[in-house]
Amino acid sequence: MLPAGADTKAGPGPSGPPWRHACREENNVPASPLTRRATLGATLLGATLGAMGLAAPALGQGRFPNRPVRFLIPWAPGGNLDGFIRLQAELFQQDTGQTLVIENRPGARGTLAAQYLLTQAKPDGYTLAHHHLSVIRHPFLTQRPTWDPVGDFTYVMQQTGFVFGHVVHPASGWTTLAEMFAEARRRPGELTYGTSGIATSNHLAMEELCEKEGVQMVHVPYRGTSENITATLARQLDCIANSNSWAPVVEAKQLRLLAVWTKDRLPRFPEVPTLTELGYGMVVTSPYGIAGPKGMDPEITEALHQIFRKTQSHPRVQEFMAANDMPDEYLGPAAYTAFARERAAYEKQMVTRLKLSID
Repeated sequence: MLPAGADTKAGPGPSGPPWRHACREENNVPASPLTRRATLGATLLGATLGAMGLAAPALGQGRFPNRPVRFLIPWAPGGNLDGFIRLQAELFQQDTGQTLVIENRPGARGTLAAQYLLTQAKPDGYTLAHHHLSVIRHPFLTQRPTWDPVGDFTYVMQQTGFVFGHVVHPASGWTTLAEMFAEARRRPGELTYGTSGIATSNHLAMEELCEKEGVQMVHVPYRGTSENITATLARQLDCIANSNSWAPVVEAKQLRLLAVWTKDRLPRFPEVPTLTELGYGMVVTSPYGIAGPKGMDPEITEALHQIFRKTQSHPRVQEFMAANDMPDEYLGPAAYTAFARERAAYEKQMVTRLKLSID
């Protein structure tokens, strides 16, 4: 049995063929830019919420923060995650009097922000990054030296998670996932699907689905869902297999949602089935949060935890999350670190099982 919050809950056995056999890779020329639910102890949560009244927490060395804080997002601008962080940046400035400076650093399977934390950021709390499962998975995908997915970062707070689905152009004629895979079976190696990068959570899930269906599709890695949407609207991509920034264009009937990867149907799209309902036995989510470089002062880590716990609890952010089907995956620093440790063991197991490599 896989741990809670696992990306996939079913897949090929240890003797199955390598992941690259199911779907081919194709270098992408980018289009125009554009779970685990945790329960905390009452004492910890009470202490956190009680601290939310602080505008800028007082530490031993003075008020923190006392200058702008950089926040690195390893994906292209646009999409739910970008909007989620930028909304919190507004509240961050209101609460602390300091600017949260957003920097988008797309590429390298979403690991460029993590690489910056490792190689250039000081552990002073003034450089943070969006932290996600691909960063935890990456060291197990290569024989080259990379990083310790737990010890080389300071885990500040887990926030929410990506919600994935299959989205196609209405002109494709497909109204069900079965119809898309039937077409892929008739045209092996011709249909394309887009993700946010090689060896991301949604890419791995699509490899399992291709293998289960016995089809070959071409994987086209983009820098984010917004670029997937642009390409699909232009009929340059057959299927989006990515997080739900596609929701507005699906609601506008410009694109069609065939299936969602969550445990239950999304309230926003109650007519769309889950992968589990369709018989795949898979639930695919991807929780994410905030991290800094290793060696941050625990007081600073806790101060940032308090600040971002407050911004995420703000009604505007809660409304944004509800409107975009973003689950509450909150974990504080200690629990988030423990999750990363557990998750790293799982990712190592899955990489070995599916014979994954980026070398």
